[in-house]
Amino acid sequence: MQTLDATFSALADPTRRAILMRLAKGDLTVMELSKPFRMSQPAISKHLKVLEEAGLISTTVRAQERPRRLETAPLKTAIDWIEKYRQMWENRYQVLDGLLVELQTIQTKGDKKK
Repeated sequence: MQTLDATFSALADPTRRAILMRLAKGDLTVMELSKPFRMSQPAISKHLKVLEEAGLISTTVRAQERPRRLETAPLKTAIDWIEKYRQMWENRYQVLDGLLVELQTIQTKGDKKK
C-alpha cells in the first residue's frame, strides 16, 4: 500500500505529471526535461527525486549523460487498484438501476389503477 500511496502522491503534482508525459515519449536528461518549465534545474531535480522514490522513473547511464526513463509498473498497480473499485461501483450502480426500474414499474402500475 505504501507504493500505491507514493504513486498517487507523486501524481498529485501537475509538473510531475507533465514530466511523466514527456518521458512517455522516450528517455530524457534533466536538461531536456527542464526546457519547457519555468523553474530552476534544482526544482526540476526535486520533482525527479519524488518520481524516482515512487518508482515512476529510473536513471540510466549513457556515456556522461544520465537520462531518466519512465517505469510503468507503479502506474499499472494504480490502474489495477482503481479498476477494482470501478468494477465494484459499476456493480452497485447496476443494482441501483434495477431498483429504479422496479420502482418505475410499480409507479406506472399504480398510475394505471387510478
